[in-house]
Amino acid sequence: MNLPTLATDNITEVLLKIIEFTQTRQIILTQNINGIGAGDFVPKDLPVDEFSKLMHMAIEEHAFSQQLVFQDGKNVKFGSGGNFEATPIIDENAKKLFEKNRDKYLQCQISKMLENSLNQRIALELLKTKRANDSYLGRHLN
Repeated sequence: MNLPTLATDNITEVLLKIIEFTQTRQIILTQNINGIGAGDFVPKDLPVDEFSKLMHMAIEEHAFSQQLVFQDGKNVKFGSGGNFEATPIIDENAKKLFEKNRDKYLQCQISKMLENSLNQRIALELLKTKRANDSYLGRHLN
């Protein structure tokens, strides 16, 4: 029995991109909290909506054509070999909160960190489950 390796590899590729994105975002959000005392500090974030839209488009394309094609966005660029780069952008809403109410700003950053951590843990668990299933199938289909 031949399993569709393209689909299996594509699932892994999408999950790895999500994990890498959330790891990078965690660093940015941590810098937003640590930079609170700097005089010239401006809060940033990764372009979450843009990344999400590009992942959605890639998955839709895969469902339609059985090929996983990543398109570049304004701040998210995909390179060869599975590499991609997400450029941090100024978080205008956080900037306004930072200027008006530091407590609410910190609450916002902590909420983003919790959401980001949850997304990362879900992707990691899905990847772990997928690898366990692949291993199980590999042992029992040969």
